[in-house]
Amino acid sequence: MNTLQVWIRPLGTDCRVRVDGMKSAEWLLQRLSQSFVFKTSEEVRQERGSGCCTFRVAYSSRVPRSVLERLLAGIPEVKLMLEPA
Repeated sequence: MNTLQVWIRPLGTDCRVRVDGMKSAEWLLQRLSQSFVFKTSEEVRQERGSGCCTFRVAYSSRVPRSVLERLLAGIPEVKLMLEPA
């Protein structure tokens, strides 16, 4: 798999994750589910007018924001980018 640009936007108790393409979003969700106890994720949604897909991942006591960001940054295929506010 090629390098994926992954944008994250912290939203209080969860994080919005954005990636190009449905196949890439599904791959990333699968990869994250292997890394930790994956409690919840919003349904993957494709943005109108673009090929980007978004989903939300809830933080937990076992996987706070800092851990999620480190997990994403630690995936070799992921280029992590912080979405502007």
